[in-house]
Amino acid sequence: MSEVGNAEPGERPTWDEYFLTITRQVAERSTCVRAKVGAVIVRDRSILATGYNGAPAGMPHCLDVGCLVYESKTPDGNIEENCFRTIHAEINAIAQAARNGTRIDGADIYVTHTPCIHCFKTLVNTGIKRMFYAKPYKMETLDELLRNTGVELIGLVPPG
Repeated sequence: MSEVGNAEPGERPTWDEYFLTITRQVAERSTCVRAKVGAVIVRDRSILATGYNGAPAGMPHCLDVGCLVYESKTPDGNIEENCFRTIHAEINAIAQAARNGTRIDGADIYVTHTPCIHCFKTLVNTGIKRMFYAKPYKMETLDELLRNTGVELIGLVPPG
């Protein structure tokens, strides 16, 4: 993981610190009871879209009615648990960009956690080339994608 330094009083945060801090604030809107995740899509130091994990618009939230968890088995035999109610932060950020007609090809994304394999694949197909994250999550599932896609996955130590 790359070190993201803490700004001294009177000093400005680095761009990585700035965007990573914003992902944590965006995550506070999450309606998932299992993990608060935030995502910020950025190009040329400008925010294009944000997203957090939660239910689709108009649907009940896990905070209100509980998670609707299902299990599936990975090719190596591990059991995964996912929630039918929740859309991941990265997908919500992509949806916000699409709804607003914002092109994200070639942009970067900052996420509180490593994207899951499904979000990673979707981000690859949107043209995102660099993914910054604060907390590692199921890194071993991304090995083949990292080898074959040319996408950079960059761990940052969160500020503060």
